[in-house]
Amino acid sequence: MGFARTCSVALAGVEGVVVEVQADLEPGVAAFTLVGLPDKSLTESRDRVRAAVVNSGAEWPSKKLTVGLSPASVPKGGSGFDLAVACAVLGAAERIDPRVLADIVMIGELGLDGRVRPVRGILPAVLAAADAGYEQVVVPECAAAEASLVPGVSVLGVRSLRQLIAVLTDEPVPDEEPDGQDGPDPLLAGLRMPGTGAATATHSAGAGQYEQGLDLADVVGQIPARMAVEVAAAGGHHLFLEGPPGAGKTMLAERLPGILPRLGRADSLEVTAVHSVAGLLPVDKPLIDLAPYCAPHHSATMQALVGGGPGIPRPGAVSLSHRGVLFLDETPEFSSRALDALRQPLESGHVVIARSAGVVRFPARFLMVLAANPCPCGRFSRRDTLCECPPSAIRRYRARLSGPLLDRVDLRVEVEAVTRAELAGLGARGESTSTVAERVRAARERAATRLKGTPWRTNSEVPGRELRGHWHPASGALEEAERSLERGVLTARGLDRVLRVAWTVADLVGRDRPDATDVALALHLRTGVPRGVPMAIGASV
Repeated sequence: MGFARTCSVALAGVEGVVVEVQADLEPGVAAFTLVGLPDKSLTESRDRVRAAVVNSGAEWPSKKLTVGLSPASVPKGGSGFDLAVACAVLGAAERIDPRVLADIVMIGELGLDGRVRPVRGILPAVLAAADAGYEQVVVPECAAAEASLVPGVSVLGVRSLRQLIAVLTDEPVPDEEPDGQDGPDPLLAGLRMPGTGAATATHSAGAGQYEQGLDLADVVGQIPARMAVEVAAAGGHHLFLEGPPGAGKTMLAERLPGILPRLGRADSLEVTAVHSVAGLLPVDKPLIDLAPYCAPHHSATMQALVGGGPGIPRPGAVSLSHRGVLFLDETPEFSSRALDALRQPLESGHVVIARSAGVVRFPARFLMVLAANPCPCGRFSRRDTLCECPPSAIRRYRARLSGPLLDRVDLRVEVEAVTRAELAGLGARGESTSTVAERVRAARERAATRLKGTPWRTNSEVPGRELRGHWHPASGALEEAERSLERGVLTARGLDRVLRVAWTVADLVGRDRPDATDVALALHLRTGVPRGVPMAIGASV
């Protein structure tokens, strides 16, 4: 009788549980039993592992084999357990010393020829192993850079089971040719095999989904909208842009990530973990340190937006834009069911997906930008008389955006069509992304200093009760906002959001606390009604 054990990781969302993989060999009719609540893809690993072991030059034991995954109460799925199962079986067969395997966490899929293939979620799996106290991890070579982002963990990247057996038995490590696949693994878009050798990799900084090189100075005119984008970035406020086609709504949204501060180390790991689980992390940029940008098509389903799907739930657009920007262009064209599903993550900062097998939680702290035309034809405005949409059609079109959803949007700006003079460059050119980004960075630092010692980092995150109780605006600053509340122009939630925006405006202009001018500007941005204050912040316009 032989027994061996090693470890792997079961993922539920971006959270992992270390699973002990135990292999037991007993005399009897040759059979391979896998227990411990495996799903179908994991059950199929029996055939993959047997073929991989044989094709790696090792002998498959002709005895009664039982592989147990502990704890048995945790659902387990995916092909990431293949490597651990194979090594546990070889340990029980004494091809590998069982004592060597006990404290190693192994993550990887095996091909029938013994090659080690990448899987989703390497980073959160290694983070879970490190939190559980493990210091040695084996992963596919192409994912070694991603795994090495976790401090205090020794990472070994291997190309094949044959290489791993040689390392664990102190034999000469055979050289393996790089994987000859023409493109990336469909489960891991963007991954490719690095250079030769089986060595521990180091990480390099990279970007998220935001396309660098987009400059805010490219936007012609749109002074109020540019200011609203700056306020949104400084305080993390949600933004609604309404205007005709071609006015620059998409250009403004695409340039918003460029003025957001770079992600800190903790945020980078959190964002990278989400993209790793989704299979969207390129191997040459294993760490996302820029704010991600996600712009789903208006035909996206509710599962595509908030996450879910058959089998193991996957992160949706709200999680892929965590700590970044979620842009919903042509918002009224999205299904009302999908849009209303955004209300919960907008408030809580995370998504909880319940399935019969368990509950999965994904982070979803994003900055939402909505864009819409003023009417179905898009030509309705104060300056354009070409719109032929009947009033009833305009009302139905605008009613597709529910009041509860819009009530969670702090900034609402009307984007007018660009004039010929603006397009010809007769006016002053707007500020560049770098200039605005520096002002946003300074404003966020002021807010972070004020909120030090609290669980919040930006003005948009502070609950209204705390904001009113601990940080008071200047005397009389809220009089106009309170009158708007009495007249029904603002809800109680809307008043809190006006106060948050006023604090952001004060941070941008360098005031210790907001005055009546800051609150009036915040009211203008909230309601769209001019309040007799200039639509400008410092030198931003």
